[in-house]
Amino acid sequence: MSELLQVNGLTKQFGGQPVLRNITFRLSEGEVLAVLGRSGCGKTTLLKILAGLEAPDAGTLELHGQNLLPVPPNERQMVYLYQEPLLFPHLSVFENVAFGLRIRKIPKAEADEQVRALLAELDLAEHAQKAPHQLSGGQRQRVSFGRALIIRPRLLLLDEPFGNLDAQTRADMQQLFLRVSRQHQITSLFVTHDSREALTVGTHFAYLDQGLLTSFPSVREFIQDPRTSIAAELTFWESIQRTAYQPDYEN
Repeated sequence: MSELLQVNGLTKQFGGQPVLRNITFRLSEGEVLAVLGRSGCGKTTLLKILAGLEAPDAGTLELHGQNLLPVPPNERQMVYLYQEPLLFPHLSVFENVAFGLRIRKIPKAEADEQVRALLAELDLAEHAQKAPHQLSGGQRQRVSFGRALIIRPRLLLLDEPFGNLDAQTRADMQQLFLRVSRQHQITSLFVTHDSREALTVGTHFAYLDQGLLTSFPSVREFIQDPRTSIAAELTFWESIQRTAYQPDYEN
């Protein structure tokens, strides 16, 4: 796989308070880097700098060898997905997904065919003519995901995109993300505070704490690092499972 994104020495302060400290990592095409971190650790700031919505104090960003810092957000060929889908309320599901193709002047017949195919892939075909307010939270997030995918971004930035969904819908969206990411070979940076979500969606893993990013060469090392608390959580659930299936000899 060819290297897509290179981040070197990225630093950012707000009001003299360090938020990101010398962030350095690489991301190859088709990879999903899952960045785990607690609230306030700098995850959103990192994504905003990559998207061009914040400027770093120091460091370099390169996408396919191109210096990104002078490139405006709308020319970086990235899409930033939030917890809130941020759909156009006056447009149907179909036209929300088609929006990126419309503004790129893709011929209508060609654009409509692409949208129909993607809506079917996202299990949204029967909702194509609905307005966003007629959809469930999970359906709205799928529409947002579709609107991002349709323009084939070079990099997808996901800021806890499933954080507002209930547990089952969140699990369904994680599996959908996995399936579509693999099928389309999407390169993504996915930030989350949920360790299980990180393990589910990631192909590579990192931990962000107090502005410092640690990348892990293997999933095993990610799990065993005490800062992630994953090993302790697994031990806890294993003990609960053993207790639940232990014979009750007193009765």
